[in-house]
Amino acid sequence: MIEVTELTKRYGRTTAVERLTFTVRPGRVTGFLGPNGAGKSTTLRLILGLNDPTGGTATVGGHPFRARPRGLRHVGALLDAGDVHGGRTGAAHLRALARANAIPAARVDEVLAEVGLGKAAGRRIGGYSLGMKQRLGIAGALLGDPPVLLFDEPLNGLDPEGVLWVRGLFRRLAEEGRTVFVSSHMMAEMEHTADRLVVIGRGRLIADESLTEFAARAGRGGVTVRAAEPDRLAAVLTAAGAGVRPGPDGTLAVTGLDATRIGELALEQRLLLHALTTRSASLEEAFMELTADSVDYLAGEPR
Repeated sequence: MIEVTELTKRYGRTTAVERLTFTVRPGRVTGFLGPNGAGKSTTLRLILGLNDPTGGTATVGGHPFRARPRGLRHVGALLDAGDVHGGRTGAAHLRALARANAIPAARVDEVLAEVGLGKAAGRRIGGYSLGMKQRLGIAGALLGDPPVLLFDEPLNGLDPEGVLWVRGLFRRLAEEGRTVFVSSHMMAEMEHTADRLVVIGRGRLIADESLTEFAARAGRGGVTVRAAEPDRLAAVLTAAGAGVRPGPDGTLAVTGLDATRIGELALEQRLLLHALTTRSASLEEAFMELTADSVDYLAGEPR
């Protein structure tokens, strides 16, 4: 289990992380989301003891990670897949990690096979693709068979097969009772991968809840309607207090009325409906809405 309490990190006048408090529990995949510059990578580095906090604490299994000898047996982490010696082979890189953490050498071949790099073990890392480096980084995280795993943007450079493999890997690790903490900017992928979300913006906690709870906080749900007489239906719904937005395909996006009430109004006016679908806000829509005030860099209209 990872416990973060009032965690704060300042660099001069800049506050990267401010009084963060959350818990990442075993047995599920927890996604870690936030806009660029939100403080995600800084938080992961603080958890791993790579940076000292200005205030607060971060513990793994009840202890600061720095206090753990042979750390890879306790926590496996992938922070930067490109931060490896390009002149080493994949096998040599993992053997060095194994020796430093008193891990049996046989484990190297096991994890290389698990991540699909068995045939590339003797190749120099400098010749690896980004996706292969990601797989090697995941192999390093798995090397000590740890109960806690942290991954920072693990899907970068992976092909569709690789994405599916990683998704299944995280699910299996969680089902084994491990703590799995995954930082990503890929909102749609988190919908398929995570059970719970920790969301931050400008170093502050925005949400710590299930995917369903997080998506429900957005106000962009509604009902999609396809009708034989869309203009007439739009007038009826607007008169009843709904917000109606015509779509390019002839559908109506309706807010302010649920599907049952829309169906009743259509029946009263003898309007034929071809489709009536309740639409929930996607994770990406919820993320964009709830982090709008925490985005430091916004793309504007071209000048």
